[in-house]
Amino acid sequence: MHYLPHTPEDVARALELIGAPSIDALFDDIPAKLRDPEFDVAPGLTEAELLAHLRELAAKNDSSGADFLGGGARRHFMPSVTSHLAMQSEFVTAYTPYQPEVAQGILQATFEYQTMMSELTGLPVSNASMYDGASAVAEAALLAVRQTGREQVVVSRGVHPETREVLETYLSPLGIELKTRDLDQLTTPVPPAAELADAACVIAQQPNYLGYLEPMRDLSEAAHDAGALFVAAVDPLSLAVLAAPGDYDADVAVGDGQTIGNPVNFGGPAFGFMVVKEKLVRQFPGRVVGQTTDVDGKRAFVLTLQAREQHIRRSKAKSNICSNHQLTALMAAINLAALGPEGLRELAVGSVQRAHQLADALEGAGYSPLVGANFFNEFVLPVDMEPAELRTELARHGVQAGVAAGEEYGLGHAVVLAATESTTDADIEKLIAALDAVLKGRKEAAHV
Repeated sequence: MHYLPHTPEDVARALELIGAPSIDALFDDIPAKLRDPEFDVAPGLTEAELLAHLRELAAKNDSSGADFLGGGARRHFMPSVTSHLAMQSEFVTAYTPYQPEVAQGILQATFEYQTMMSELTGLPVSNASMYDGASAVAEAALLAVRQTGREQVVVSRGVHPETREVLETYLSPLGIELKTRDLDQLTTPVPPAAELADAACVIAQQPNYLGYLEPMRDLSEAAHDAGALFVAAVDPLSLAVLAAPGDYDADVAVGDGQTIGNPVNFGGPAFGFMVVKEKLVRQFPGRVVGQTTDVDGKRAFVLTLQAREQHIRRSKAKSNICSNHQLTALMAAINLAALGPEGLRELAVGSVQRAHQLADALEGAGYSPLVGANFFNEFVLPVDMEPAELRTELARHGVQAGVAAGEEYGLGHAVVLAATESTTDADIEKLIAALDAVLKGRKEAAHV
């Protein structure tokens, strides 16, 4: 079936009007070899053959076994009801709720999500979620620039390296200076006021990328003393046991919500969140769902603030965000409701306990994890092997572990290990056995 409604006569009139001899002539600027290239495509498969091929490919994705991967995404327990409710058709098929009269369900669920994020972070106003944690951090930096009129952003090197790359991508075209503050003894030193004189905001991550706890209260005070905002990039699960951003007077709390209700799914999708002080609401990107009453006086929900260019004059738009990861955010809200405050705390406490148990076990086995600073559920382990190679070798022993700490931290060959409430004694024993087989076996081979 042809979807182009133009007749040959229509095409001829159009070509005559623009002065082109043919449709092919419109593409003369493209090299001939690129216009109609030959593709080396295998013969087609029957449906049965295709399904068998896809199963074979899927079987290569082995996610079983002991898992100590972290670095921004982790496996945590999720009640079965979470995915069951999130996959209901009214959530899965819902589009942006522009028409409240037909979207009360999705609007109310989003309002509940916002309420939960405000309670977790200790800040009063949450938007209806963001794309991901990295872009949420970048949007927070732009918010601070708009609010303060300053064009410099100070970020801790403890913020996830990929987040800092996104931050650079957002800021550099606008001519906004990005200054990175190095870590000292695994955490961020508090900058003197003179270094923040031109800063719109200071951004720090809690826990930081290496897993350690930052002096967030001191960093917040330093930022405010210099007239800058303080942006806390936080792991939302950690807030079940650590101080909330509102407790240390953060102006903005942002982060990735994967840990509170999204499966890892080989990298995504998850969702970003942003929660702010009330004075910053007018600088908010995205949208906010609010509670009101309808013409009959009944409780109702509507989109109250929409700061993108489709809704207000383009020059006054706060962001070009056009949508958000609504479904994954609502999945987290369902998960939080299913767990409840005590259940969430149990996950967080269990993660802390298992991580410290892992560190103790490694020390007992002759390894030297960096435990000189407080950590939540991740920490650094120096190793005598290139991290990517180590990760491959550990996988051969049935263990998923070995996120590289990164050369920029000056720790040599080192990996970040994560433990969660799901980590078992057997998992820890299996990791140590695999490390022994790979690292100690490597040393023995070198001496032969």
